[in-house]
Amino acid sequence: MPENLLWLECLLRILLAIALGVALGLERQLRLKVAGIRTHAVVSAGACLFVIVSIYGFPDSDASRVAAQVVSGIGFIGAGMILHRQNAVHGLTSAAGIWLTAAIGMAAGAGMYIVSAGATALIILIQLFLHLPIRIFREKHFTEIKVAFKSPTEDSPTVIKNIFEITNFTEFKAERQGEDIIYFAVLHTKRDINAEFIYNMVNDYPFLISVEKTESDR
Repeated sequence: MPENLLWLECLLRILLAIALGVALGLERQLRLKVAGIRTHAVVSAGACLFVIVSIYGFPDSDASRVAAQVVSGIGFIGAGMILHRQNAVHGLTSAAGIWLTAAIGMAAGAGMYIVSAGATALIILIQLFLHLPIRIFREKHFTEIKVAFKSPTEDSPTVIKNIFEITNFTEFKAERQGEDIIYFAVLHTKRDINAEFIYNMVNDYPFLISVEKTESDR
């Protein structure tokens, strides 16, 4: 292939990798995840460029060695996105998404256009399908809720447990504010929690100070 056409093809591969990264990142960003369009686009483009450099920059070397290093190296980025608090893991899906985005970028860099585009389409469709309101997909999904409340009676914590259908709090602490003692609790519930539910709770139970829903990573 003429040298000028080779450079053009390389640039087109990078543009394809960026476009596929944007598509993957858009789905995550619409779900208000930390890793969005820019992160996925940069990771995909970077993985693509590494593969291109390994193939054409060092033609006499083993290109698979560079690809292997990209696979292991991207794991450090993914690991930095995963948080573990008590019995809850956050960021696992986003970390896996970054790892997959790197693989798609590598496929684009290797000239596997149909494979990279097809994999992107499949992953987006799977994400959309698994977020459908079907019971089997939500059976093991827990919503994290943070509540702050006063306890005028000893039954207040029990009432909260009954509302959210749980047996124990994940975290619990008490803090004295003036003459009052304020309790802060974190819990994980399978109940479907929305804005209307929180609004009704705060209005129906005066001892509740605040109720906050923490978005989980799915």
